[in-house]
Amino acid sequence: MTKQVQLFIDGAFIDSTTEQWIPVTNPATQEVIAQAPCATADEMSRAIESAKEAFKSWKEVPVSERARLMMRFGHLLKEHQTEIAEIICQELGKTIEDAKGDVWRGIEVVEQAANIPSLMMGETVENVARSIDTYSYIQPLGVCAGITPFNFPAMIPLWMFPMAIACGNTFVLKPSEQDPMTVNRIAELFVEAGAPKGVLQVVHGAKEQVDTILHHPDIKAISFVGSVNVGQYIYKTGTDNLKRVQAFAGAKNHMVIMPDANKQQVINALVGASVGAAGQRCMAISVAVFVGAAQDWIPEVAAAIGKVRPGVYTDPNAAYGPQISPQAKARILSLIEQGKKEGATCLLDGSDCSVDGFPNGNWVGPTVFSNVSTEMEIYKQEIFGPVLTTMSVDSLDEALKVVNDSPYGNGTSIFTASGAAARKYQHQVEVGQVGINIPIPVPLPFFSFTGWKGSFYGDQHAYGKQAVRFYTETKTITARWFDDDIQVSGPNMSINLR
Repeated sequence: MTKQVQLFIDGAFIDSTTEQWIPVTNPATQEVIAQAPCATADEMSRAIESAKEAFKSWKEVPVSERARLMMRFGHLLKEHQTEIAEIICQELGKTIEDAKGDVWRGIEVVEQAANIPSLMMGETVENVARSIDTYSYIQPLGVCAGITPFNFPAMIPLWMFPMAIACGNTFVLKPSEQDPMTVNRIAELFVEAGAPKGVLQVVHGAKEQVDTILHHPDIKAISFVGSVNVGQYIYKTGTDNLKRVQAFAGAKNHMVIMPDANKQQVINALVGASVGAAGQRCMAISVAVFVGAAQDWIPEVAAAIGKVRPGVYTDPNAAYGPQISPQAKARILSLIEQGKKEGATCLLDGSDCSVDGFPNGNWVGPTVFSNVSTEMEIYKQEIFGPVLTTMSVDSLDEALKVVNDSPYGNGTSIFTASGAAARKYQHQVEVGQVGINIPIPVPLPFFSFTGWKGSFYGDQHAYGKQAVRFYTETKTITARWFDDDIQVSGPNMSINLR
């Protein structure tokens, strides 16, 4: 009998009584490895009620004790990193190293949650008026919820519930129905770390279960990561129900390559950033904008990407795994064909990709287009596959216009040896996360994750009690200079970097 994924409600793993089940398949074989339940209305209510009841006592637990829970939890995650990674490989198809990285980025957030005491400090001012003092306290909201995507089944849930719980909230987690087993194993380790009954609930399902979370009056805040359409729906519906919502949505990340950049560094960076993780990540570089003479490097980029091949996680030579589903593969192939029809030049076509011994896998080979324009669908849509589109412009100003005209603002990067160009780009680009000679500028947990424009909807501070909305945006810059000694100069600027 196929394994049935359990729900985690009121401190116990239970079998669902639902009649609706969603098959969980190995994307390299199409074998059904488990079935995920669509939690019933009663099961959803029980989970939320349990979290509400647990909040009454959990919010009173000293912040130092909550921090120690996260220390124990982080230790267990490290001990079981490879085991969790193997579950990810089986239900998502990632390579083992990619899956380990998925777990590790989540561990880093748990380590940050262990630092929660200093983050929970309030503010005080004496004599705001004569003989009147003012104090502010940071307090938890209550029951929070997380709705997570398939592509990082360990990291993204670990972005959410450890920080919320460390702040004194309780949490209801609805992971992706396409790879639910990873979260269940993580929940087991959370219990082993000493998490009290009811602090964390894990429910499974699809839209009906999400709608319950969006409408239930006892859920105070929601975090979501996923596609644009769903992100907009969750933000609008959640806020209509007077909840705090942070929804990370789609992306179309650009890398700008200046002609003074180190060519080999650019090529190496683009290979991993474009097709790594099968392109199934919101921080992938899917557009490369070559400035001036740098456009001569495009054939070499395509040649380097052409050496990459997908495969199963047990193959140490595989660079990435399959797409999550046949539907995802079909959508990517359709966009590749549309790009050809629209007039883009397909320098490398991964449409007809196969892997020996795994004829039923959702394989898409690395694909590179040149002569792409902003009117083409392969430019406008987030392909979410191993497809790189390239463009050529004459100046940094033109490159900035291309990036700033995009409706998305999740991440971007520039490769250059010019400090002036780097400073101009980071200052003028309308994107929240900027890399300088870094291909994927994902910040560590002690920085904000800062999507802009259509890549993010909501309140970055959804888990706090303070009602203040910040009418400014945060931009995170991550920079690296590759050479030991670079002389860079520009208008009113001369810096010797060592």
